[in-house]
Amino acid sequence: MPMKLIVRCALVLAMALAAPVQAAMPATPALKVTTLDGKPYDLAAQRGHWVIVNFWATWCVPCIKEMPDISHFVSTHKNVSAIGLAYDDSALADIKAFVAKHPVSYPIAQMGLDNPPKDFDEPRGLPTTYLIAPDGTVAKRFVGPITGDVLAAAIADAK
Repeated sequence: MPMKLIVRCALVLAMALAAPVQAAMPATPALKVTTLDGKPYDLAAQRGHWVIVNFWATWCVPCIKEMPDISHFVSTHKNVSAIGLAYDDSALADIKAFVAKHPVSYPIAQMGLDNPPKDFDEPRGLPTTYLIAPDGTVAKRFVGPITGDVLAAAIADAK
């Protein structure tokens, strides 16, 4: 076996072993949170509808830019709901003030960076959005900003 091939194989193996181990996300993730207004939110209760699960942060410019698009999409599609997850360690009062300045038509909950939802992969970039199908399975995962057109196309492709 040529030496270069052995070195490459060893490097690939070392990188694979050094990668953090992360459990695979379940096909039908669970999510139970309390929204900023103190109400419980259960993803399982949304079965029968498409659900947008959007991880964002107050300091994330692309997140702020996409929020009105997601809000408009939810408002204009009866079969679609959303939950915004502020993946942000800011004080709760600061998150609430941010949402008051940037209102949306869907509930928001705060997720601390040290306590992401167990059934969702930890976001590696923001915004990160999951499109959940009416049967509760993950239809699509997006990293980066999305638009209503992107969401509509993903729903049409998944049907």
